[in-house]
Amino acid sequence: MTDSSGGGRILPLRPGGVGGPPSGVRRLGVWTAAAWSAAALVLVGGSGLGYVYVKVDGNLEGVDINQALGTERPKNIDNGSMDILVLGSDSRAGANGAYGTDEGAARSDTAMVVHVYQGHKKAGVVSIPRDTLVERPECTDTEGAVHAGAPRAMFNTAYEVGGPACAVKTVEAMSGIRMDHYIEVDFTGFTKLIDELGGVEVTTTRPIDDSKSHLSLPPGTHTLDGEQALGLVRTRKGVGDGSDLGRIQLQQAFMKAFIDQVRNVGVFSNPKKLLDLADTGSKAITPDSELDSVSELVGFARGLSALGAEDVHMVTMPVRYDPLDPNRVVPVETGTAQVWWALKQDRPIPAAALEDSAGDKGEAAGVVSGG
Repeated sequence: MTDSSGGGRILPLRPGGVGGPPSGVRRLGVWTAAAWSAAALVLVGGSGLGYVYVKVDGNLEGVDINQALGTERPKNIDNGSMDILVLGSDSRAGANGAYGTDEGAARSDTAMVVHVYQGHKKAGVVSIPRDTLVERPECTDTEGAVHAGAPRAMFNTAYEVGGPACAVKTVEAMSGIRMDHYIEVDFTGFTKLIDELGGVEVTTTRPIDDSKSHLSLPPGTHTLDGEQALGLVRTRKGVGDGSDLGRIQLQQAFMKAFIDQVRNVGVFSNPKKLLDLADTGSKAITPDSELDSVSELVGFARGLSALGAEDVHMVTMPVRYDPLDPNRVVPVETGTAQVWWALKQDRPIPAAALEDSAGDKGEAAGVVSGG
């Protein structure tokens, strides 16, 4: 794996870092997959899922981000666009213990800013790599406890120290964009969600064989069940250069296939299937307090009904490998500034913003497509 900060050297593979394998059996990628699915549900919710949430209202329990963060936030620009932070955490509480144990508090190892453009006919998704070193602000969590800020902190520690409110505050500090909504996903619901759909159809252009993710697929079209889908989004060594940044591209391709699958499998003409899917999906997510009721979620979903996979532009936040630690990445200042400025102005992300980034490179994005 080449260091795109200019050194041209091969990066070591170390556990827990950008270039290394996951620390623990099945740890990374499980909640990653769930977060991608949550983002996909955000983008397809208005297609017909909304009305059946009346049957599963009791599954929804929100977190009050606004109260925790107060008034010291970026200005809320009311131009018809919408920004949503979608997060996946690695909590081992409850049924999540089936995916292993983990010391310490939960972390957010997948984060995506979903920007829905004015008119709600296009969306941009910016993935924030978990190992990005950032200036983490001082945070007050939803219980009122204050947590000190830190320089050169890994992005995913924001959720670890201060929960959802700190994750939102960190993203807002990085981007200068106020998040209109927050959605967190419980990764144990991911496999059930895929199975409830009847699987997700993907086409692979080359073999994928990764013992770490327990996935072996020949080239061709496959209908993946929940466990196979987890394996796909966990794949690192089986595709591309073996990096976490390459895996993000694979996850983006899967997300588009997921969006298409929800639209194409006929769940909206099958009331029982639709209800089962809504029940599973609502158990898998924790929204902010403005989306934790049927009426709020339905209204939110209806506003996104025009979006399809072809309308979603996905990128990785521009980063380069950290010169002091090649297992971490740091934002490319010019590129990230261009990305956030474009979204604040409700404009498309310019290709020039990504030119010097270590993300969105390599062949991983072309390995998997929708079936």
